[in-house]
Amino acid sequence: MRRTARLLTGTALALGAAGLVAVPAYAVDSGILEVYPSAVVPGSQVTVNTAACGADGAASGDASAVGAGVFVLAPGTHHQDAIGRFRVPPGAQPGTYEIVAQCSGARHTTVTGDLTVTLTAAGNQAQPRGSVKTGVGGALGPDPVKSAAGVAALAVAAAGGTWLLHRRLRGDGM
Repeated sequence: MRRTARLLTGTALALGAAGLVAVPAYAVDSGILEVYPSAVVPGSQVTVNTAACGADGAASGDASAVGAGVFVLAPGTHHQDAIGRFRVPPGAQPGTYEIVAQCSGARHTTVTGDLTVTLTAAGNQAQPRGSVKTGVGGALGPDPVKSAAGVAALAVAAAGGTWLLHRRLRGDGM
């Protein structure tokens, strides 16, 4: 009977603690400013949205950190979000900038999000090709014949070392 009571009490405490942890995590999700895309090149258009302002809430956005100035977030149709847009100036410097929105109406919540300005678009970045020239691995290039010869040499060395150790342990001498 005691074991069952302890088990039920421990389970109830664990579920209660999990519930307390889950509630603040849900509240944090509605208090952010989502920035799409989060990384842009100068001259790109950026869309921001937040659920922190409520169903009929609007907001005033501030992207002056990146040089775009003030913009308006209006109530949207998707999950009670307030949505707004601004254009990153063509002369914006690379870096990470904080975008701020202040809810109007009954809620005066301030939400923030990060925007990263880069010189090259994510899709246009060059991808590395070929083997790494480190001096050891890949030094011979991608030639399969040379790779097979290296593997064979290692196998012969391992077999010979094993055979010598076996002879020594048997006492045959060298």
